[in-house]
Amino acid sequence: MDQTQASHGQFFAQIRQYFAGLYQCLQNFWNAKVKAFFVKKEEEEPVPTAESIFHKEKMVLLGQVLRNKSLAAEKRAQAAYRIGLLAFTGGPTSGTFAAEYMRDVALLLQNHQLAPKTRILLLQSVACWCYLDPASQRQAQFLKFIPILTAFFDDPLESASKSETNSHLLVKFWTCYVLSVMTCNNAAFMEELKEHAALRRHLQMLAGDNWGGWPENFAQVLYFLVGFHRG
Repeated sequence: MDQTQASHGQFFAQIRQYFAGLYQCLQNFWNAKVKAFFVKKEEEEPVPTAESIFHKEKMVLLGQVLRNKSLAAEKRAQAAYRIGLLAFTGGPTSGTFAAEYMRDVALLLQNHQLAPKTRILLLQSVACWCYLDPASQRQAQFLKFIPILTAFFDDPLESASKSETNSHLLVKFWTCYVLSVMTCNNAAFMEELKEHAALRRHLQMLAGDNWGGWPENFAQVLYFLVGFHRG
C-alpha cells in the first residue's frame, strides 16, 4: 500500500510539474512563433491610454475585412490573425470584442479549399484569442471549434510534392498547438476531446513526426493533456 501511495504521489507531482512548465512553454512558443511577427508593427503603432477602445476600433476595421467575401481568403485570414493578436495584447476585454468575429473564423476554417498558409493564419488567430483566457475558451467550445479542428487530422497527407505534404503536416502541427492552448486548465475541453475516438491514434502518429524547430512536441502535449496516457 505504501509503495502504491508513493507511486501515486510521484505521478501527481509530475502532473503538477508538467502544468507549471506548460505555461512557460506556451509563452515561449507564443513569443517565438506568433508575437515576433508583429513586434515591429506594434513599435510603430504605440497604444494610447484608452487601450481597450483602441483595440476595439482596430478590430472593427479588421472585422470588415474579415467579413468581406469579395476579398481573397488569405487577406481575410490576415485580418483574423490581427484580430487574434489584438485579443491577446488587449486582455480579457479585447477577447470579448474579438469573440464577435470568431464565428466568421470558424466558418472560414470549414472551407476545405483553403491553402495551408491561409488555414494556419486562422489557427494562429484562434490560438491568440484563447491563450490563457477561460472566457474565450468557453466561447470557442460553444462555436464548435473542437469538431472543426479535429477534422483536420482526418485530411490525408497524400500529395504530388513533398513541399505540399509538409505544408499540410504543418497545419496539423498548428492544430495540435491550438488544441493544447484551448485544453490547458480546461476540463470541459479535455472531456470533449476524449469523445473523438480517432484522436488518440492521430496524436500517436503525429507525435512520431519531426517537430524540429518547435519548443515542444505538441501532439505529445495534447495527448497528455487529454489524458490518453492513462489508458
